[in-house]
Amino acid sequence: MDTIAELEETISGMVQTGKGILAADESAPTIAKRFSAIDVESTEENRRGYRSMLFTTPGLSEFISAVILFEETLTQQSDDGTPLPEVLAKQGIVPGIKVDKGLQPLANAPGDKITQGLDGLADRLQLYKTQGARFAKWREVYPISEHNPTAPGLEANAEVLARYAAICQTEGFVPIVEPEVLIDGNHTIERSADVIETVLHTVFHALQRHKVVLECIVLKPSMVTPGRDLPLRATPEQVAEATIKIFRRAVPAAVPSINFLSGGQTPTEATANLNAMNALFPDAPWELSFSYGRALQEPALKAWQGKTANTAATQQALYQRALLNGSARTGEYTSTMETETFI
Repeated sequence: MDTIAELEETISGMVQTGKGILAADESAPTIAKRFSAIDVESTEENRRGYRSMLFTTPGLSEFISAVILFEETLTQQSDDGTPLPEVLAKQGIVPGIKVDKGLQPLANAPGDKITQGLDGLADRLQLYKTQGARFAKWREVYPISEHNPTAPGLEANAEVLARYAAICQTEGFVPIVEPEVLIDGNHTIERSADVIETVLHTVFHALQRHKVVLECIVLKPSMVTPGRDLPLRATPEQVAEATIKIFRRAVPAAVPSINFLSGGQTPTEATANLNAMNALFPDAPWELSFSYGRALQEPALKAWQGKTANTAATQQALYQRALLNGSARTGEYTSTMETETFI
């Protein structure tokens, strides 16, 4: 199989009607924080057991087409000894891998950051492929302040995203391109829109410079929302209208799917906002989907509490959240569904 055919096969598995992506790629510090909230120690066995439990949820593939894994998870096994990437693949869920190596301050751009990990990426991807991964994810972050993001920050982050995406496609990996504009701050929804539009234009110019095949990427951006510290919250309809307005300006129609990150939203907010986009804009040129981490897992973590006896309740909580977001993919979610139980 040639590289383009390989990419097309992977993207067709990742982009499916009514389905989205589960982000289970929390770094060691992040998952330790999640576990700490429920008084569970973040040991390798606890991480393995928790993720194995999520991935073996009955019916998960009805609403989840792909899962982003942390590097550690690629080599772990389910309780019956099956490698976790294989557990997913057997259900028709595409396994992928987070490949960036974290953030550091960007020199001469106070307040901006840059993501590390390009060195040796091609070699790592070749190893990850033997372990079952078929796509990758890389995150760049953009804070909003009076001075950020700076012009050097915009250009540097876009260049790194484009270089990452080009390397991925050369190695037969579909790249998830994640330019996350942070929700932290008291900025208005209008300021958020301006920044996200600028970020997207800069990123796609860089992707085109590096000859990235847009038909074989997934975009994982932020929704246009006010800063979390702003007292006045936006309605789902306002979020949908502001988001789609700038995405129509900045995202080429060649991109098959926009899988939004939840970025500090509650599970219900993330679902309602996605639903409003699909309800108000059914003619959008891309799939409008989700790639949620905490917004899918938070109810499951609360149900689990680190106890094997809670496995069924944990899996039910994840299934329920996945189903609700699957409904939001077609604009059919309603708030009354939050109190219903789906088996």
